[in-house]
Amino acid sequence: MYVNALGYYIPEHRTPNSYFLEVNGLTDEWIFQRTGIKTRAWANETETIDYMCIEAVKKAIPQLPYDITDVDLIVFASYTPSDTVATTAHIVQREFKIENAKAFYISTACSSAVNALEIIQLFFDCGKASKALLLSADRNTTYVNQSDPKSGHLWGDAAAAFFLSKEKNGENEPEIIDITTQGMGHVGKGKEGVYLNPKDEGIVMNNGRDVFTQACTYIAKNSKDIIEKNGYAVSDLSYFIAHQANARIVNHVVRELGVPDEKALNNIEELGNTGSVSSMLVFAQNYSRFKKNDLICISVFGGGYSLAACLVRF
Repeated sequence: MYVNALGYYIPEHRTPNSYFLEVNGLTDEWIFQRTGIKTRAWANETETIDYMCIEAVKKAIPQLPYDITDVDLIVFASYTPSDTVATTAHIVQREFKIENAKAFYISTACSSAVNALEIIQLFFDCGKASKALLLSADRNTTYVNQSDPKSGHLWGDAAAAFFLSKEKNGENEPEIIDITTQGMGHVGKGKEGVYLNPKDEGIVMNNGRDVFTQACTYIAKNSKDIIEKNGYAVSDLSYFIAHQANARIVNHVVRELGVPDEKALNNIEELGNTGSVSSMLVFAQNYSRFKKNDLICISVFGGGYSLAACLVRF
């Protein structure tokens, strides 16, 4: 499976840590020491999740080596949809007149985007599709309780769009050489670790310690497993991208794996935890720096719990 084109959208507004002092009593220093976050990207009223995804697609189109109407599969990956019936996949299908595509929404918390990659790969393998559009986005501010001192200060908003194909369309297209995912609801606190009840509490992380422990353990393990499964060593990686949930988690995983700091790509300090799009967003933001033969590992741990990782070779 090959990446043909990509685009992303990040709201311009940045909310600094100082905002939360009056909201939930947390200081700039306290937040940064525990999360690595200094600011977070927050969408305004017009920057809906549909809007952000449409803008991400528009930014990808100039790179696309075929007409967008050739796409025959659209998958929207998120845990903060604005509508679970008329999904963002269908909104984008209509906006760009992609009439002959299957379109649907999937969610596995923060691993949703990589899970969507695996689903797309399976559609390609069984001959049900040949060109796909992956939309990954979270508008966490729709559901966040800012006054919650446990997690109200973590979240950011963003979107990304990846066009993918079964066959290669150009010389410089990176290949996704392997994808692995796994449900982890049986581990630790499971669904109690992080959850979202749209009608009541919004996004809740009551068991941050358990989330931290499981994420540190399984992002490292899952990364090592997929790297070695494909005949590589961690030292072969050109870059490593972990889910941008917490800088302390990322730093722990990087040390555990022995990845040099300069190979670990991050955006959490500026953008906060942008949810299921976070790791794919880091990839998209750094796309221009990747070169031929680079090997990138993307590894995610999500609420619920869930695991996902993929290897990309340029």
